[in-house]
Amino acid sequence: MMKRFLPSSLFAQVLVSVALALLISQVVSVTLLYRAGEDRRENAAVTTAAFRLINGSQWAQRTAERAERQRFREQRRRLREAGGETAERIAQDRLPRRLRYTVSPQAPSGIAEDLRRPDLTERLRTVLDGEDVTPRQMFVAVIPASDDPGIQRLSQRRPRPTASPTWQDHQVVIAAIQRESGGQWETVRLLAPRPPQGALGIALVQTIVTFAFLLIVLFFVLRRLTRPLATLTTRVTEFSHDPDTVVELEETGPADTRRLIAAHNTMEARIAALLDEKDVMLGAIGHDLKTPLAALRVRIESVSDDDQRDKMAASIEDITVTLDDILMLARMGRKGSLETEAVDLGALAIGIVEEFEDLGDPVTIINPQRLVAQVQVTWIKRALRNLTSNAVRYAGTTQVSMVRGENHAILRVEDDGPGIAEDDIARMLEPFSRGEESRNRATGGTGLGLTLARAIAEAHGGSLVLANRNEGGLRSEIRLPL
Repeated sequence: MMKRFLPSSLFAQVLVSVALALLISQVVSVTLLYRAGEDRRENAAVTTAAFRLINGSQWAQRTAERAERQRFREQRRRLREAGGETAERIAQDRLPRRLRYTVSPQAPSGIAEDLRRPDLTERLRTVLDGEDVTPRQMFVAVIPASDDPGIQRLSQRRPRPTASPTWQDHQVVIAAIQRESGGQWETVRLLAPRPPQGALGIALVQTIVTFAFLLIVLFFVLRRLTRPLATLTTRVTEFSHDPDTVVELEETGPADTRRLIAAHNTMEARIAALLDEKDVMLGAIGHDLKTPLAALRVRIESVSDDDQRDKMAASIEDITVTLDDILMLARMGRKGSLETEAVDLGALAIGIVEEFEDLGDPVTIINPQRLVAQVQVTWIKRALRNLTSNAVRYAGTTQVSMVRGENHAILRVEDDGPGIAEDDIARMLEPFSRGEESRNRATGGTGLGLTLARAIAEAHGGSLVLANRNEGGLRSEIRLPL
């Protein structure tokens, strides 16, 4: 299931994998930065609360008021520049003065235990320890402004300051300490700093821009790495279809890829040289063997015993036919060996069947269709003869037909013989493999018939398919593209 959604090429797989890794890392980075910003704001609030508690109500009150006024003026200036909100809106972000620092005999009530923050309490303890203040008890809580008991009591007496819906978005940091056992509880309240407006949007834009930049760079880097491999793949495919044309690829890309291209260039040149040497060797074999065989065929005419002369002639003919088969098979696939012409395959099949009928073999043709294809006539006839002669030799009664497939023509040969074991079908297409294990040519042939038929079909861009029939016997099909 997973493979269905993955791209197939190396370039696309690496690009998608690295892009996903970059996206995940960017999301994690933004999340961590956002969380770090939240922690910094909370720690700043706790530090501010700590110094208000250290210095007591009066000095802390004056300092806080000056800081509040300064913050108020700064916010008003920024909002005025942005053309956004009014001073009334800013005033709604400020706690009433009487709530900022309070002293009472009891600890602040109405604060649930799960709202107390041990991490911020430890931060407050650290700041106080640094100023030689060691309270007996302390806690820090962060609660919604609407849940704070002090704000609730104030809203009952003076509902106007806290009536705005803006308070629903605020959180209040409450820091309370008791300096000595049985002493007063000093409580500081301040609004938790909110993240700057648009901070998350800015972070997302930065993430998208960074991700897009890295992806573009990665795209061009991967193209540089994989383009030589794509060129090499194309060249290997071309060379497999036309091994006579040698092309030396330019060595580009990383060092490993350049070494691979260099090795391919060397291999291609050696294969082409070996093929040329093979053709020279085959020509020599054909000349050096056929000439003595022809001379031997003339000499046996002087043998007086007719039976012996016929046996000797048959042996020479067997050697000649086997030599022709070997030479033809070896030359398959060479450039210029396939000279095609438009041929009516139905008429061709009829001609082959008539040849076997003239010899008295039980071969018939069934409703041949008229299909024209570009083929090498001699080779296709040779392939169809091989399949038909095999069927006659092993089964007897044989039917030949010419039918049309989706995009190919099918020359079909069917018999009523024993067929071939499923495990042996692939082996029978190999050179010198025979269904009859004896080496008698009259019963088993040379073992090259099916191999030649497959090679001829593949040389035309087609295939040879062997299959056992459900009703018994073997079906052989030469499939040629139209």
